[in-house]
Amino acid sequence: MAIAFFDLDKTILDINSGSAWVRFERREGRLGLGDLARATGWLMRYHLGSAKLDGVLRLAISRLAGQAEADLTERTERFWRDHVRHTVRAEARAALDHHRAQGHHLALLTTASIYLARPVGRELGLDALLCNRFAVDPRGRFTGAPIEPLCFAEGKVTYARREATARGVDLADCWFYTDSASDLAMLEAVGHPVVVTPDPKLRRIASARGWPIEAWSSP
Repeated sequence: MAIAFFDLDKTILDINSGSAWVRFERREGRLGLGDLARATGWLMRYHLGSAKLDGVLRLAISRLAGQAEADLTERTERFWRDHVRHTVRAEARAALDHHRAQGHHLALLTTASIYLARPVGRELGLDALLCNRFAVDPRGRFTGAPIEPLCFAEGKVTYARREATARGVDLADCWFYTDSASDLAMLEAVGHPVVVTPDPKLRRIASARGWPIEAWSSP
């Protein structure tokens, strides 16, 4: 059974969930102005190419140390329900339905955390959630460390290969949908790369390589 892997932010969703989460936490009173400025600065430096996302992720995860996992789970469920669910693209649902009808295994492959991946998976009927997970101590509190490797860039290929191996599938027979040039390694790893409303860098690469480019609309 082939696997169809899907990125989340700006692919299944019309938004970047990380930026939306920062705004949500600010409205909830969990981020002060200084925290907001730092978070915004991290995101800006990443998008401008002067900061690596893995470093930003590790710093953000470290700031969870001591917090209860149950609290983050509850907050993220509310975040999904009130701020994210309505941003799922119709074309994403259609693509998932198409692959489901073909009998393909449906996998979310995202830099987002398991706490957001779970409600997405429930909503869309996904078979596997390949995403970032955080270490939790016996008291149910975060240690501040991620579970390695991070699911980002080349790390996504590691997660995808594990899933494919577990199911006896060759990545050459699989699909991957994404919008971002940061996913280039994963696009190169599968036999059926699909570029969705891409960023400018990925559009240039996809055009040069003859990869299909699809324009997905806002909800």
